[in-house]
Amino acid sequence: MTCMIKLDKVSKKYGTGVFALSEINFSVDKGEFVFLVGPTGSGKTTIFRLLIRDLLPSTGSITVADFDIVKLPHGKIPTLRKKIGFVFQDLKLLLDQTIFENIALSLEIAKVPKADIKKRVEEALEKVGIINHKDKFPIQLSGGELQRAAIARALVLSPDIVLADEPTGNLDLETSWEIVKLLESINEKGTTIIMATHNTEIVKNLSKRVIGLDKGRLVRDEPPSRKASGVK
Repeated sequence: MTCMIKLDKVSKKYGTGVFALSEINFSVDKGEFVFLVGPTGSGKTTIFRLLIRDLLPSTGSITVADFDIVKLPHGKIPTLRKKIGFVFQDLKLLLDQTIFENIALSLEIAKVPKADIKKRVEEALEKVGIINHKDKFPIQLSGGELQRAAIARALVLSPDIVLADEPTGNLDLETSWEIVKLLESINEKGTTIIMATHNTEIVKNLSKRVIGLDKGRLVRDEPPSRKASGVK
């Protein structure tokens, strides 16, 4: 298997002296689906910020899709981020723009030719099942539909990796399962997925690798369980 992500002895210490992460070691292969679990403040979002080079580690090395994160020149950060789709915990959808415009913005920033933008946005919206909402504004969509829009934006540049930060955090259980099934279908087409979650019901019922953090330390790294009952 091709290694997509590797963290080697990674620590992150903030100016206050607090360690957000301490000596983290793990790797993720191409095509894996991994749950990243742990209580609030355990370091999950810090790991995601390191992977997109929004932060640098205090010590250790990080490789993402052949990019050395620590040595990566600033000018190469946009190239790295084209490889990674990020579903933010607070979605970060612009309220004064339509769903189509929100997703097109990622392509415009990436300097995709204007002639290609409409086709690619509509393809992404088809994948997540909300093409009929493309001309609506975020305030007109339900929580599940907003999450699908955020996933469409993460997919529109055809990334190798999708990082989903608590994508079911504010959703009811039925909608949460729909979002996880959507992420599974994306993973089945070859995209590597890491999903940070507090949702123990979903983690328990899906046969996926689980990496657990507590107070900035890696406390669990379990392979997929054969006992998992599968998606409901």
